Amino acid sequence: MNLPGKNDYIDVHTHDCAGQADGIFTVESLLAHEEKGPDNIPGLLYTIGIHPWYLNEENHDRLISRVMATADDPLVIAIGEGGFDRLRGPSPDLQRKTFEEQVSVAEDHKKPVVIHCVRAWDELVRSHKRLRPAMPWLVHGFRGKPDLALQLISKGMYISFWFDFVMRPESARLIRSLPKERIFLETDGSGVDIRDIYNKVSADLEITIDELKSVINKNFKEFFKLK
Repeated sequence: MNLPGKNDYIDVHTHDCAGQADGIFTVESLLAHEEKGPDNIPGLLYTIGIHPWYLNEENHDRLISRVMATADDPLVIAIGEGGFDRLRGPSPDLQRKTFEEQVSVAEDHKKPVVIHCVRAWDELVRSHKRLRPAMPWLVHGFRGKPDLALQLISKGMYISFWFDFVMRPESARLIRSLPKERIFLETDGSGVDIRDIYNKVSADLEITIDELKSVINKNFKEFFKLK
């Protein structure tokens, strides 16, 4: 398995990765309702999951079957993104059932979970308490308050910042408030350059780009349990 080098920029969550730029290591989020599968490409690994936006009663069985069938692929290093969305998606009961099924797949394969959560933090925390997972969870696209982020981190979760929010000056307070060993950076398929995000966050943290690369690289290996 190819792993990020110590000088790589790591984009921990993106979609529709068309090509790899030198010096950038990417984790592409595959969605179970789509047909695309993992390819063995240098600098690229994958997650596979059921996004709540594309879930319904009719396709549930097919989608969870695809996640189960793909989960043991060595190029797939996590399950997700899956989770909860109060603004879009099926019933809360179906979202919870499907998320917890994905967590079960992750636990069986000893892989972590990447989470989509919109205005449903209580559901997420309840699921974590009920399931007591051995594998870590990463909340992607976070743009909430420091108190919420620290609550999630206290439960063993990691935080990846929303690409648009992290570039704003007001994000500095959140960035500085969190333990560096629990953060990731992402583009989420937005077209934003991950190197620009690193530049902004390194300035907020008052560390060099190389120091930030070292932090994220270590977090990557710890979270994904890769050596």
